[in-house]
Amino acid sequence: MQVSRRGLLAGAAIGGGLLVAWNLAPRSFGNPLAAGEGEIAVDAWLKIASDGVITVAVPQLEMGQGVTTLLPQIVAIEMGADWRQVAVEPAPVSGAYANAPLAAHWAPLWKPIIPPLADDADDLLLRNWAQDERFTVTAGGTTLAAYEQSCRDAGAAARAMLAMAAAERWNVPWDQCRAENGVIYHDEHAASFAELAMEAAAFDPPDPPPLKTAAPAEPAPLAGIDTGDIAPAFPRLDLPSKVDGSHVFAADVRLPGMVFAAIRHGPHNKAELLDFDESLARGHRGLIQLVRGKRWLAAIADNWWAAEQALQSIAPRFGVERPVNSASISEALERSLANGPGAVFETRGIGIDGYTPTMSRKYHVSPGLHATIETASATARLMDDTLELWLPTQAPEFARKAAAKALGMSTGKVVLYPVSAGGSFDRRLDSAIAVEVALLAREAGRPVQLTWSRWQEHVASYPRPPAAGLMAAQTDDEGNIRTLRARVASPPTMREFGRRLFENEVSWAAIDALEGETDRFAVSGLAGPYLVPNLSVEHVPVTVMLPTAPMRGQADGYTCFMRESFIDELAEKHDREPMSYRIAMLGQDPAMADCLQRAARLASWDGGRPGSGQGMACHRMNLGDAAGRIALVAEANAGEGGVRARRLFACVDIGRVVNRDLALQQIEGGLIFGLGMALGCSTEYSEGLPTHQRLSALGMPTMVDCPEITIELVESDAEPFDPGEIGVPPVAPALANAFTSATGVRLRRLPLLSALP
Repeated sequence: MQVSRRGLLAGAAIGGGLLVAWNLAPRSFGNPLAAGEGEIAVDAWLKIASDGVITVAVPQLEMGQGVTTLLPQIVAIEMGADWRQVAVEPAPVSGAYANAPLAAHWAPLWKPIIPPLADDADDLLLRNWAQDERFTVTAGGTTLAAYEQSCRDAGAAARAMLAMAAAERWNVPWDQCRAENGVIYHDEHAASFAELAMEAAAFDPPDPPPLKTAAPAEPAPLAGIDTGDIAPAFPRLDLPSKVDGSHVFAADVRLPGMVFAAIRHGPHNKAELLDFDESLARGHRGLIQLVRGKRWLAAIADNWWAAEQALQSIAPRFGVERPVNSASISEALERSLANGPGAVFETRGIGIDGYTPTMSRKYHVSPGLHATIETASATARLMDDTLELWLPTQAPEFARKAAAKALGMSTGKVVLYPVSAGGSFDRRLDSAIAVEVALLAREAGRPVQLTWSRWQEHVASYPRPPAAGLMAAQTDDEGNIRTLRARVASPPTMREFGRRLFENEVSWAAIDALEGETDRFAVSGLAGPYLVPNLSVEHVPVTVMLPTAPMRGQADGYTCFMRESFIDELAEKHDREPMSYRIAMLGQDPAMADCLQRAARLASWDGGRPGSGQGMACHRMNLGDAAGRIALVAEANAGEGGVRARRLFACVDIGRVVNRDLALQQIEGGLIFGLGMALGCSTEYSEGLPTHQRLSALGMPTMVDCPEITIELVESDAEPFDPGEIGVPPVAPALANAFTSATGVRLRRLPLLSALP
């Protein structure tokens, strides 16, 4: 975005000092941040305190991905600040922080009136909508795409204004001053940011602000240098408080007079609370009251355990109009995959016209739970017609709207205080708990903290969609693919999610409204990086009464499994070495071929021969002009404890790396998350309820199950791609291929070990 003088406000705020307020043209916004005592001025992105501490506002949910370090780092680099004097605070909900790239990516979900004017992050209609809706959703790996330029502009403008103040002091040209480690220098002169802040407020920044030549990036370590004992250049700002226990998560909030609530939800789907015997809860010390919702029952007590025990004694009964069962889900998927009408979302050449498949395989995916360590928790206080919410949410404005609607009040009367999430994986895009805790605060007449038990987290959350896929190919005698058909049957999950988020619909209303409707997001990444002459990618919608939701890795988490497993099966059938077979189809994507070769070198790849226990997979993800690539080699063995992953070797190309330590953490975390989804995290459903009640029942990897992980980051000056999602997709197919080479058994169902007898 080109920044003009009209889009930049500079001046003094209450208490005096430096103010740099960035507005996304053409909208104007009031100052979204509030100055505390002893602070200088507040603006949309940064403020400077009288002691020189620079506080950066972060409009994205911190859920372990390090966003509260990443954005302040960009400001600090551009400003020339001392990292030891950089602080962070969550930004309030404001149109000043609109996430335009995600709004563009999700345009099919919010259905703009004129779609062609809202499919690009720079389109005026889209920006106006995103600003008006205060669309600051944290999802899709869009943080850098949405906010890097704004943070750079704010830092550059602040640096220029500080330099102007110093130049006036010293009677020198301001553009000959330099900023370094929180100090402005010119020859023998030096002055700290704290000294100059008050004077700098009087200057107008240049138009446009003078950015540094190089975009923020962290250089790669020198070859041959062991970086294990070297501290990162920009250590995480949230790490000290998380280590000493002072970091505030949702369940840590405490308010005067606060009480605690537990809850029981009805089964999926369209359940209604029938009856309960209140007398069964008598005698539980600390119990204050029971609150009946249409589809849930909550207990309020002076401690959470008393509330939970009361509900266990009551065991309320629910009626379910259309209960969900795994058998009916499987039948619907198989029926639709075989005969259901679908929509082709991507073709090449002549598609599948006239082709005769030489090989076809089916793949299946069970519903998968997000399985966050921290269950849903929120605190609410209703006082003087104002609702206050303390809530970890990826979609803050939508949570405010949902709570306001539940109480019949204006959204402007809802104040949301963001708190960190211990993990999300897109679980915190849902606003159900915001509605529940708001209603409980009204009934209790005092602050209430609601925490879902692990069982209720499983009951009420919406899983990764179940899916069935058909991969078929026509090949020549050497196994070269001439035509590739990819057909996936699944619920239209993202469109269903969009109706819940943007239109505040209940789950069954969204499901009913979308019956027979296809979803392009359901086949994301399925075509893959390979150039085959003829291609058809098709989604077949399936109506199941199980509400579903996006998950870390998105649909790529299972489409990559289907495609890369099938590619390996084709290579095996035609006696082709799996890596060279893939590379032969990557002539138009040399960067992916390079990743495959690098991963092979890391793993000492021996061709994936039978008995080797090695398997590989690769994947590419795109967001706007940015692309992320990953190649993964997995090693597995069969032993006394079953088949286990031993080592993972990944080569990842995410363009320009802004923070190497964060990137490695996120990629490694994505690989472990992918491992969990490949081996477990799934549940069956019976009469609308998940069959697994505890984390231990989900078969997730423990520390002893986690393989040794080696990651190589490719040096690149391409646009940065978020590292949080890219690690998930290739894990399941690489493991499946490794299991095949280790045991000779081909697994075509997720989770993988569910297919074993």
